[in-house]
Amino acid sequence: MKNTLYFVKTMALACAVFVAPMSFAGGNYGAAPAQDIVDTAVAAGSFKTLAAALTAADLVTTLKGKGPFTVFAPTDEAFSKLPAGTVESLLKPENKAKLVSILTYHVVAGKVMAADVVKLKEATTVQGGKVAIVVAGASVKVDNANVVTTDIKTSNGVIHVIDTVLMPK
Repeated sequence: MKNTLYFVKTMALACAVFVAPMSFAGGNYGAAPAQDIVDTAVAAGSFKTLAAALTAADLVTTLKGKGPFTVFAPTDEAFSKLPAGTVESLLKPENKAKLVSILTYHVVAGKVMAADVVKLKEATTVQGGKVAIVVAGASVKVDNANVVTTDIKTSNGVIHVIDTVLMPK
């Protein structure tokens, strides 16, 4: 618990530093990304639940690793769509395996930019399952989630923001 609190506090401080350049409408996409996937997501300020889940699942070190990784990152609002008590239940130590399965279902090995994603019908996740990719005009869905922001470059991959938590089949 002490490590979790330290992680959350550290990430909150990082958020204050990163929020301005993280404005998705006018971000500094040309510069080399200085932060990894975890630090970038936490610094954005809208992924607190994801950060807590990554910590509970012991996946922080992995997603701070070399990669590259593509992460379909659900926002806090996406987690709030889950039935009441779901997040709290998943964060319990006895549900770690299920949480790891859900979180790794959001990760694809390699750096897959939006221009590549739209050419795919599906992608194999680190969890082993396949997510369906559907392109309709300017919108893209991954399973049942809308991709709301794409190509957030990090030092070890890319983040695509989604509005719904993906659940393995």
